[in-house]
Amino acid sequence: MSHSEHLDCALLAIDNANREDPNREQVGGDLLPREYAYSLHMTRWLFALDPAPSERMQIACRAQHVERWTMPRKDYPEGRKGYYEWRQACGRMHGRRAAEIMAACGYPQGECDRVETILTKRELRKDADTQLLEDVACMVFLERYFADFYEEKAEYDREKWLRIVRRTWGKMSPRGHEAALKLAEGMPAHLLALLQEALAEPEA
Repeated sequence: MSHSEHLDCALLAIDNANREDPNREQVGGDLLPREYAYSLHMTRWLFALDPAPSERMQIACRAQHVERWTMPRKDYPEGRKGYYEWRQACGRMHGRRAAEIMAACGYPQGECDRVETILTKRELRKDADTQLLEDVACMVFLERYFADFYEEKAEYDREKWLRIVRRTWGKMSPRGHEAALKLAEGMPAHLLALLQEALAEPEA
């Protein structure tokens, strides 16, 4: 296999896995499996932030939520600690599955291990690939899910929302900040105001 054939094999396998998601998301006029839709959003934003991404980054972004529905949030304790336990477990699972898929498609073990490390985000802020993945994920959240999340969590007070926005912002690089500010110009007024307030007075 050539490198491009390895990539096509891996992306197709990830897509086929994510098409099994029983949950659905509306994308334009189509109702798509949710994690498959999410993976397409990730790929779109990857190319927006890096017009010539490496194969490993294309795979990592496509596999960011691979088969996530098999590990539901409700299986972990309520509260912030339980949430982080769930997120870390998801990252390990996504990394392992991506590495398995890559190996089956003929990638060398070193590349499989590299993508697994990126997806676990153990090297966030230290590793450029991991940081790019986080920037892409944050952009997808802000564009596609922030508004719905805000409506779903109406019980959150203003201070909690400010903390959420500041933490999201704190995970991003200057490249991500620039893209997010441009995206924010088209946000609903209440979300734009929240973003502006959060950035005007960073969390102590």
